[in-house]
Amino acid sequence: MRLSVLKGRVVDPASASDRSADLHVADGRIVAIGAAPPGFRADRTLDASGLVVAPGLVDLAARLREPGFEYKATLESEMRAALAGGVTSLSCPPDTDPPLDEPGLVEMLKYRARGLDQARLYPLGALTVGLKGEVLTEMAELAEAGCIGFSQAGAPIVDTQVLRRAMLYANTYGFTVWVRPQDPHLARGGVAHSGPVAARMGLAGIPVCAETIALHTILDLVRDTGCRVHLCRLSSAAGLELVRNAKAEGLPVSADVAVHHLHLIDVDIGYFDSQYRVDPPFRSQRDRDAIRAALADGTLDAICSDHTPVDDDAKQLPFAEAEPGVTGLELLLPLTLKWARETRTGLLAALDKLTVGSIAVLGPSAAGGRIAVGAPADLCVFDPEEHWTVAPEALASQGRHTPYLGMELSGRARFTVVDGRVAFER
Repeated sequence: MRLSVLKGRVVDPASASDRSADLHVADGRIVAIGAAPPGFRADRTLDASGLVVAPGLVDLAARLREPGFEYKATLESEMRAALAGGVTSLSCPPDTDPPLDEPGLVEMLKYRARGLDQARLYPLGALTVGLKGEVLTEMAELAEAGCIGFSQAGAPIVDTQVLRRAMLYANTYGFTVWVRPQDPHLARGGVAHSGPVAARMGLAGIPVCAETIALHTILDLVRDTGCRVHLCRLSSAAGLELVRNAKAEGLPVSADVAVHHLHLIDVDIGYFDSQYRVDPPFRSQRDRDAIRAALADGTLDAICSDHTPVDDDAKQLPFAEAEPGVTGLELLLPLTLKWARETRTGLLAALDKLTVGSIAVLGPSAAGGRIAVGAPADLCVFDPEEHWTVAPEALASQGRHTPYLGMELSGRARFTVVDGRVAFER
């Protein structure tokens, strides 16, 4: 298919380019920016007047709930939500049922995703068998099946020797280990940020030191093994300072933050509203401000949705009993734009955290993240000024729980192009 996207504002963080231009696509790749090639005739033309044409968004954390949790969401519904949010590539954690610890399971998931022919899927393999933190998986075989990294998702590895061996194994093959830094003992039973708000509400707290103690261990193991590590969903000022120092030291680490942590703090949980139940929890305003500063100075490489669909039965419970998780694929773009406006961050720098930074974490096997002649034609064409109200019926995801229900946001994808075809249009 030949496609022309005309009169749009083409924003490409990879080349620091922001200009008005036409794009021309053939055979799944961008063939020209500006004038069409000689003899080029488009099968379809998109009018992007007043719209931003950006690389397709890349999400580092989207739970798709298959296999095993189809009552919460399905691969089809969540891939559709990804396209509705302008996301063309996404990574899913291995905490399915059964976990992604065998090549056959990974191949089945990739096959299902290919059959849907929607966004590109880059699964993470389980670091240990059954995510039990005891026996290492066959990472080399999982990588051959399509895994781009290895993770425990939210399951802890209590035995540090196991984690060290996993990192040595991963480093031998050049694999990346994805870790969410949280000490399981200090976090046990906690549901909110350990501070005055949790104390006043009688909620069990998760202290900041649960993150920093885990980070000290992980970073020391990086020094010992040389393994490349991606740190997932950082939440505290103290933790970010450790990562900042580690990067200055030259350690091979990268880090991301969930988009809702750019805005919300512990005070926002109000009267025990379970829509605000997330893990890691919303922390203090000081921590939120430190997250914003860390995005500005490059300590944080990427913003992710941390998309976690939860069913009504698990969410509509008292705060301490509710399952953590919010829907985020369709809110990733507008919440990032909201942060950019509030901090006076330019559009190039904001989109960098959703494209270039994210694709660098996924590694060289991942497609997309830039607009250039010869690059895969994965595009997000969005209206940064479109106002819309977040409501269950406005979301494509099967998960409808988010703190932003009923709120008005700005910015929405109009067209999502994957591999040169219009996979979504509003």
